[in-house]
Amino acid sequence: MKYTKKDLLKKEIQHIDISSFNCVPLIESFHQMAFQSRNLANACKIYDRMLQDKDCTIFLCLAGSLFSAGLKKIVHTMISNNMVDGIISTGAIIVDMDFFEALGFKHYFGTPFVNDDELRRLHIDRIYDTFIDEDELRICDHTVKIIADSLKPQPYSSREFITEMGRYLDIQGCKVNDSVIYAAHQHQVPIFVPAFSDCSAGFGLLDHQRQHPKDHVTIDSARDFRELIDIVLKSKETGIVMVGGGVPKNFVQDAVLGGEVTETGELRDPTRMHKYAIQITLASEYDGALSGSTLKEASSWGKVDQTYEQMVFCEATIAMPLLASYVYHKGNWKKRKAKKFNQYFIKNH
Repeated sequence: MKYTKKDLLKKEIQHIDISSFNCVPLIESFHQMAFQSRNLANACKIYDRMLQDKDCTIFLCLAGSLFSAGLKKIVHTMISNNMVDGIISTGAIIVDMDFFEALGFKHYFGTPFVNDDELRRLHIDRIYDTFIDEDELRICDHTVKIIADSLKPQPYSSREFITEMGRYLDIQGCKVNDSVIYAAHQHQVPIFVPAFSDCSAGFGLLDHQRQHPKDHVTIDSARDFRELIDIVLKSKETGIVMVGGGVPKNFVQDAVLGGEVTETGELRDPTRMHKYAIQITLASEYDGALSGSTLKEASSWGKVDQTYEQMVFCEATIAMPLLASYVYHKGNWKKRKAKKFNQYFIKNH
């Protein structure tokens, strides 16, 4: 049977809403259990402790195909309700998934039991059991080029460029009410994407630079690092909530190490580490790779304090809604003062 694109792109992925269900009783019962249920319950308590700590800056790290799977509205709720102060993410989540949907496009129910050559013929990309329209993704690529073309040709941090993406949505109109980029723009929450070209943004910037070979926009990854370290240095305490691993995990953990060296090359107190840390992952630690390396291992590098740290070995679409629903319904975010770090960069650049 020959399928058409319309046949396959029918049922839209729906983003889960943590405000619609209260999992506090479930998580409290997990404390009396074992294995990953108890680990998740402990992670929930640590995140809630971060929210209660008035001196703590909270970083959310995102890796994996999270938003295409239906987790976007969780992060939107976290930003809108002052549950996070900065985001470090892979490019695909922020550009190919969030910005893509902000432009009015969707992710669709799919299946891994499909002829991928047939999908290629129809210009449909597959993310395990999710489908996305390749032609629409190319529009997303081109929109990044349009934004780059409109900017002064110079180096930008990924945070600066993503801020411009939020401004673009503000001017042109955001097509959804749960865009993370747009919410971050409204609430002055910085988003860093250390590997910015590893997504649709890369194709857009490539076209931009091909058309403007001498004077063009570039992304300065060292500036990303410096800006993130500036936030760490402005914060009395820091905590990290990591979903997945990869570059975002290492980037935020290294930020405390980068903060040890002053502009003159002198060392600050090298004992300062992230006070709180939790990670949701399915990666294994025994191969020595970063994504599965434990937070206790990170302590040996001087990155994470061991007092409030918890690994949760669970798939993100299961664990992240429970974690976020728990702290949302506990309500301690209501007492926090918004840090609005993007305003700091506007004043100091």
